[in-house]
Amino acid sequence: MSVLIQISDTHFGTERAHVVDALLRFINDMSPSILVLSGDVTQRARRSQFLSARKFMDQVRVPAVVALPGNHDIPLLNLPARLFFPYDGYKRAFGNNLEPYVDQSDFLVIGVNTTRASRHVDGEVSALQIARVGAQLRSATADQVRIVVTHQPVHVIRASDEKNLLHGHGAAVREWATAGADIIMGGHIHLPYVRPLSDRFHDLPRRVWAVQAGTATSYRVRHHTPNSVNLVRCSAAGTRSCVVERWDYHVRERGFALTQGDRLELDRLG
Repeated sequence: MSVLIQISDTHFGTERAHVVDALLRFINDMSPSILVLSGDVTQRARRSQFLSARKFMDQVRVPAVVALPGNHDIPLLNLPARLFFPYDGYKRAFGNNLEPYVDQSDFLVIGVNTTRASRHVDGEVSALQIARVGAQLRSATADQVRIVVTHQPVHVIRASDEKNLLHGHGAAVREWATAGADIIMGGHIHLPYVRPLSDRFHDLPRRVWAVQAGTATSYRVRHHTPNSVNLVRCSAAGTRSCVVERWDYHVRERGFALTQGDRLELDRLG
């Protein structure tokens, strides 16, 4: 069985040390083939915070990583840095590729950088990015679970989060659904959930799922939701479903425990 783990909004600089230790144990115990880090790695894009994030990642035993910057990973108060080299700190820690792509036998994972130096909080996806991801999705095999990763969400379940929707998400969802996406992963709002995107887009040609992650390690939890991560399991090649599990941090056990599991039917006929 292949395993992918999604962590998000670690916000190093506001991390809980005991949760970080528990998360490291959890990831290494689960032996995922891919680790997805869907943005807001740091709290304020400071060198010390990126160093803490890098130290954590250096202890993770995983063959492939898909890491994306979030809006918090661009300098906020240092205006020259924000305008002229917004990703320098991120690149020093995670490399120059802001849109990583992992192609394995069971998973195809495509990263999309939705941050913009000109936007403080909001995210945006361009027509070129939409087309590029569509082309990558069309190269997938029937046996792969096809996952697109953004930082800002393409679907929200609370009216108060409508303002956090990714700019351009409508065109992106329709194109990526047509091209074969199974899951669009996101973070940003610190609220974990799994929902069919048909809840928002009634004209989709295929079944596609929104998988949102909470904050993995920060004390900046919201909505009375503890620190949490997502785990995606897919079994033998040729199956037409996968399972998305939510694992929450439990203070008493000082570790992550399974809270919820959703079986996602994958659409290969739409």
